Amino acid sequence: MMIVDDHDTFREPLAFMLERESDLTVVAQPRSLAEAREVLEGAELAVDVAIVDLNLPDGSGTDLIKELRAYRPRTKTLVLSAMSEQRDLAEAIEASAAGVMHKSVPMSDLVEAVRRLAAGEQLLSQQEVIEALRFIGRERESNREARLAIDKLTPREREVLQALAQGSSDKEIARQLHVGEGTVHTHVTNILSKLEVSSRLQALVFAVRHGVVTIE
Repeated sequence: MMIVDDHDTFREPLAFMLERESDLTVVAQPRSLAEAREVLEGAELAVDVAIVDLNLPDGSGTDLIKELRAYRPRTKTLVLSAMSEQRDLAEAIEASAAGVMHKSVPMSDLVEAVRRLAAGEQLLSQQEVIEALRFIGRERESNREARLAIDKLTPREREVLQALAQGSSDKEIARQLHVGEGTVHTHVTNILSKLEVSSRLQALVFAVRHGVVTIE
């Protein structure tokens, strides 16, 4: 098996504990995506199970899971991460992770999971996979709708949003843009309507989340 984790204080003890099991062998301990890719380029190296952290220094472990699916389809991937964001875990499952566990899981449970994966089992139930795919679908649809709403904003409305994000008052925005305060109010009203939100705060949260404005 291969353990991909950049934290030496976690990865090395984990490898030691797994190696104590007579039927388990850790063949590599890469600390990054780049190192994992180097390991996988070795055609002679058999990796039946890959234990992967999602938060790696040079990218997401999900990228490695996708590559394993493409080039090492027989390798089963177990996500072992401290991350608990549903989106990240769902993306890993979509990428073909066979199991997802938190780093705080008891060692006995982890050993059992590795054995099951090595035997060709899938830890995730069909329902869990379906729920993950549904979640990803909803996220993508939401992002698509958000992008359509953002595309409706005029350049001037984007300027007003950016000024609001910087904490400017209507009077200050009017002065910056050389328009009347009534015009600023109109722009704000149009922004709320196009983004389908009911307050300036909600508009700012939406704009920051989707990269419309930046906050320094």
